[in-house]
Amino acid sequence: MDETYDVIVCGTGLKECILSGLMSVNKKKVLHLDRNTYYGGESASLNLTTIWEKFKPGQAPPPEYGTNRDWNIDLIPKFVMACGKLVKILLHTKVTRYLEWKSVEGTYVYQFQEAGFISSAKFIHKVPASDVEALKSNLIGLMEKNRVKNFFQWVVKYDPEKADTWQGLDPRTSPMSAIVEKFGLSDTSMDWLGHGMALYTDDSYLGLPFGPTIDRFKLYIQSINAYGLSPFIYPIYGLGGLPEGFSRLSAIHGGTYMLNKPVDGFEYDANGKVCGVRSGDEVAKCSLVICDPSYVPPEKIRAVGRVIRAICILGAPIPETNNACSCQIIIPQKQLGRKSDVYVTMISWAHCVAAKDKYIAIVSATVETPNPVQEIQPALNLLGKIENQFMSVSDLYEPIDDGSKDNVYVTSSYDATSHFESASEDVLSLWERISGSPLDMTIPTALDSE
Repeated sequence: MDETYDVIVCGTGLKECILSGLMSVNKKKVLHLDRNTYYGGESASLNLTTIWEKFKPGQAPPPEYGTNRDWNIDLIPKFVMACGKLVKILLHTKVTRYLEWKSVEGTYVYQFQEAGFISSAKFIHKVPASDVEALKSNLIGLMEKNRVKNFFQWVVKYDPEKADTWQGLDPRTSPMSAIVEKFGLSDTSMDWLGHGMALYTDDSYLGLPFGPTIDRFKLYIQSINAYGLSPFIYPIYGLGGLPEGFSRLSAIHGGTYMLNKPVDGFEYDANGKVCGVRSGDEVAKCSLVICDPSYVPPEKIRAVGRVIRAICILGAPIPETNNACSCQIIIPQKQLGRKSDVYVTMISWAHCVAAKDKYIAIVSATVETPNPVQEIQPALNLLGKIENQFMSVSDLYEPIDDGSKDNVYVTSSYDATSHFESASEDVLSLWERISGSPLDMTIPTALDSE
């Protein structure tokens, strides 16, 4: 370890591994350290024994759950948008060659509908992704269907470079609420459109320029068109394969990895710039450090909230999801009187992450009250019978500065959302701050069809 490197990366979470891989590809000498014995950090995928040791120490997993090789349980549940930023990074770096993918079978939204004369009360509805699906959906009232259909058709035609597709408004200055009024969309429709498709966590987007929101709708529709079932994909064997893939990319380009290596602090020169990383009696020299919040002193980060996650092992699919082997359910904030949404992701044995006929549902939400478990109870009630449950509440941190002052660049904690778009934006922002230019995400010609 007592060598000189261009970059030292601390922590093997997905963000850190992406940046490590990119640095190595750009001919930087990289040392990558992790205090854990496994890749992934807080975004790791754990086997059966490890998950029990973490959450239920002293207890043994049920023997009917089989062996460790049958299980890869994500600590942080997220799906990958099929045409989103993370996929572009994967294609650009060719890390796709190390991974296999499976389409998520459905995206649902929670919206209570009272029982009728011939129907029972309904809570979970499939999110329509086209004008045709909107006309068939029981999520939309009869009088609303045509308005939603017209909105979908306009979104498809919208072009930020062509003013004649802007509905007489300006996407850079006119608020999204003006578009809602233009098409006569109801609050009920905007609940699932804004949260189930545009994937906003609250309603503040309605007061912002509508251009970015329409771009989100278009991304959702493009991602649906890529695979047909939902806009999301998920790697076989779990999310732990993502940091491992980027670690492999770094290693191929000369990166050095050390797991089970404690980091005891950073060294700084007379100008306050980082110049080394200490581990016991060893010091590795460098001019730049990238790390997750757990590797820096408290004065380098600030707490921005907490997130609760409940990992639940099920013996059957979530009710009312058409027996899907994988799905997402978004509970918009208004449905529960909250300030932010609650998320449910489910994967299963079909993705090689659980024993045969077992399902893993993970509920996540931003903590808003002193009783976080009660906050997610409505989501837990949707899951059916829960065989085993693992609960955690984590603090969310972000860096207090952009890293340029001391060349210590800190990633932000993973939020409660069920997708990697915000995490990818953090990576791209860090890359631009470190390198001085945006990441070129041009996809190699040979990979255009992947």
